[in-house]
Amino acid sequence: MLERLKTLCALPGVSGHEGPVRAYLKKELAPLGLKTVVDPLGSLHVRRPGPGPRILLAAHMDEVGMVVSGIREDGTLAYSGAGLDARVLVGKRVRIGTGAPMAFGSFGTSASQGSIPGVIGCKAIHLQKEEEFKRTFPHEELYLDIGAKDKKEAAQAVRIGDPVWFDVEPMELGGLLCAKALDDCIGCAILLELLQEDYGCDLWAAFTVQEELGLRGAMATAHRAEPALALVLEGTTANDLPELSPPKAVTRVGGGAALTVMDARTLALPEMVAALIKTAQRHAIPYQLRQGTKGGTDGGAIHQACCGCPVGGVSVPCRYIHSPNSLASPADIRAAYELARAFLRDQMWNEVIRHA
Repeated sequence: MLERLKTLCALPGVSGHEGPVRAYLKKELAPLGLKTVVDPLGSLHVRRPGPGPRILLAAHMDEVGMVVSGIREDGTLAYSGAGLDARVLVGKRVRIGTGAPMAFGSFGTSASQGSIPGVIGCKAIHLQKEEEFKRTFPHEELYLDIGAKDKKEAAQAVRIGDPVWFDVEPMELGGLLCAKALDDCIGCAILLELLQEDYGCDLWAAFTVQEELGLRGAMATAHRAEPALALVLEGTTANDLPELSPPKAVTRVGGGAALTVMDARTLALPEMVAALIKTAQRHAIPYQLRQGTKGGTDGGAIHQACCGCPVGGVSVPCRYIHSPNSLASPADIRAAYELARAFLRDQMWNEVIRHA
């Protein structure tokens, strides 16, 4: 599972441009002989028919990133992004496009034919005024530099709307995994592993798109699946810095699978939280409660769909989330997988689904 996760993290998957991630997932799913369907928005659906209720497992394929929004006269590029803190961007290497790596100027009219390197730039520290030195440069004052000498040359390599993603390779950092896109390649890797077996329910797995832009893929997925219960598999915030009190840390890397009680989009049913805790305790799986209400997951869209659906969140703490270098513990990843698997194998949905 960890090797699959590393492969997923290395792929480009900016919101709205999840094609490479989707293609890899379809390839990995092929040996299982399960039917896969791609909906009109691009979410990948996989079904394991069974005698029990319809249970939805969801993880989103997209990662935070940028798109080219303009080409300046000097050949630098303006960008638009979502879910990114400008403070983590300056000087970072990026690639533009989703195809195979190519050198600048080696292909035609669009980065859709390949991907070219770039750097996120800003005014040099030596040239900053005193007030500029004391503040964070906003996105509007940053730019993409691809080495083009002018607008005409840049326009031969990129076009407006091309995706921009961090050019970093996964690596081990002590006992942790360091990579981009852990949110939510972690969920996708866990979901791939869960699909290896049956659980006595009508299992519907969804690898959704555009979660980072407002849970868009999940909205369509919920109406297509009409589940009786859903589990969302995610990477979540770990703010476990030494000087912070436990609530402000939200979750802690190495503390086990993180269970959602509430966030900005979801208030989990007490029965769902209790069932997940009971499962973790029964199987001696390390877990923690997510302490924080900011942010949201696909569950925010799923639980409101159709006639309503109880949703549980099983997440992996990620330090420096939504940055080029997030950190997660392989032990936490394993705990999240084991908890979701045990919940399904024990058919714990029976303790959650409310019958009329």
